[in-house]
Amino acid sequence: MKKITIGALALTTLLALSCGQSQKNSEPTASLAQNQEMAQEAWNSDPTLVGVASNNEQFSTLVAAIGAADLAGTLNSPGPFTVFAPTNEAFEKLPPATLENLLQPENRSKLIQILTYHVVPGKYTASQVMEAIKANNNAFPVETVEGSVITLSLEEGAVVLTDAKGSTSTVTTADVEASNGIIHVIDTVVLP
Repeated sequence: MKKITIGALALTTLLALSCGQSQKNSEPTASLAQNQEMAQEAWNSDPTLVGVASNNEQFSTLVAAIGAADLAGTLNSPGPFTVFAPTNEAFEKLPPATLENLLQPENRSKLIQILTYHVVPGKYTASQVMEAIKANNNAFPVETVEGSVITLSLEEGAVVLTDAKGSTSTVTTADVEASNGIIHVIDTVVLP
């Protein structure tokens, strides 16, 4: 747990510095199309987390949100990261107009907060996550890059995330490898 916390502090500082710098401007430094193009180029040379997500249609909403939050560069960095990636269907569960509002430039800080809540510093496979959950009496709290905690548990053999508001999300696909980490697909957006 200390290793996760130290990594989270370092990454949180890095993100805070980069986010603070990008928040000085009211518009993202690159357009959504430019961010998606950069992600595609990254995938062609090195299948990073963003590259893997960009090449999978079920993550098109997530990729658009990463672009709007100007986080492609961060998630293309060496990492490693564990990303709990919501599918398009997971984003559709949000109240109507919520996603549209989050994608507005004036709401970028809130979008960054939500997206980084889905990222944990370090690379943790499904088997490592399950071992940690079992070793912690089925309630393994993990500090996210955002700085808040998500609690991981097992329900009927599936890994379940419980967010700060008490809502849950289930891992539907585990261990999608990327060069700078790993993706676990989830069925609901979690909120700090």
